[in-house]
Order: sequence, then C-alpha cells, then structure tokens
Amino acid sequence: MTAPRYVDVFDTYNRFISGDRILEKDWDYYLLPNNASLMKRRYGINFGSEIIPEDQDMLDRLFVAGIDMLITTGVYNRDTGTRLKLTEDEIYEGLKMAPKKLTLGEGKDAVECTARRGNSMNKPIIEGGPTGAPVSEAIYPTLIESYAQEPMVDAIVTGVLETVKGHPSVKNSPWEVRATMHELTYAHNALIAAGRPGMAI
Repeated sequence: MTAPRYVDVFDTYNRFISGDRILEKDWDYYLLPNNASLMKRRYGINFGSEIIPEDQDMLDRLFVAGIDMLITTGVYNRDTGTRLKLTEDEIYEGLKMAPKKLTLGEGKDAVECTARRGNSMNKPIIEGGPTGAPVSEAIYPTLIESYAQEPMVDAIVTGVLETVKGHPSVKNSPWEVRATMHELTYAHNALIAAGRPGMAI
C-alpha cells in the first residue's frame, strides 16, 4: 500500500483532461443542488434560526459533510467541461499541506491572517472596499482612499471601473485590460495618499 500524497498541479491537469465530461448547466442545476440536498439529509444539517452555528456536534457534521460533498461531487473545470475526482486521503493530505497562516501586505501595514475557531478572541481580518462593484472613474481613487484611511480596515478589495478615460471597460476587450491596470494604479496611489502604502489589495 502506498502512502497517501497530495494532488499536485500535474495530477490536477491530467485528471481534468481525462475527467468525466459534464455540461455546465447539468453541474449547476442538477449535480450540485442534488448532492447538497443529499448531504443535508445524510448528516442531519439544519441551521434553524442560527446563521452561524456554534454547536460543536453540528460543526463536526458540517465538516464531514463538506468532505463527503467534495468526494461525491468533485471539482468542475469550465474550460475543459470535465470534473476532477478526489479521494478522502487526497483531500486530507491537501489539508495538511495548506498554510496555517498568511501574511497580507508588507512592512508596517502587513497583517497576519490565521484560522479562527468559534468565539475566537483573535480579531478577524477586515477587508474594505467596493468589492467588485462598478465604480465611476471620477470617484474611484477617493473611494479607495476613504477605506484605506479607516484604522479598522486591514486590506482593500477593489471595485470595477465603469470607464477608462471615458471609454467603457468592455468585457473581453483591450479596455478591460486597461481598466484593470488603472484600478491597481489608482488603488496603490490611494494607499500612499492614506499613509498605508504596504496595505494588501
């Protein structure tokens, strides 16, 4: 018997290439919801009026249900139209390889993101910003700066420029690429203006 190992990028590629072919609509409207309903019944998942469950037994069942959901359903790749299947051992090996903490940003503006358990006394990482929402070019830099100057905000999540130099940032066009470059430039300049140049974006 061979020792379990995590699935690397080469295994992932090969498995997607040879994986089960599934239509995206079947994945979205049949496989995912049906398997989620199956897991709910199988593990007795019922949140009731609790948005965030604190009962340890429920938390344990949610975790096991999540593992079972991943084994049963797999991971879908829209580009290949296939799914990758994983074994329980491979999932747990992958979890062992996952980093226990992550540093966001740099210098005096860096924050450490670590796993938090229920009722943790550790402060959560707070990300501020328009979070992918469309934003006018006229207010974009000022908007990002206003989030960055709030002491409680640890990192910035940018928005999407509606226009670039007056041109619509049309999806899958050169203007979309230019919009992304401008978003990052505006965000970096806003962080400098707010006195937090090393803040994570």
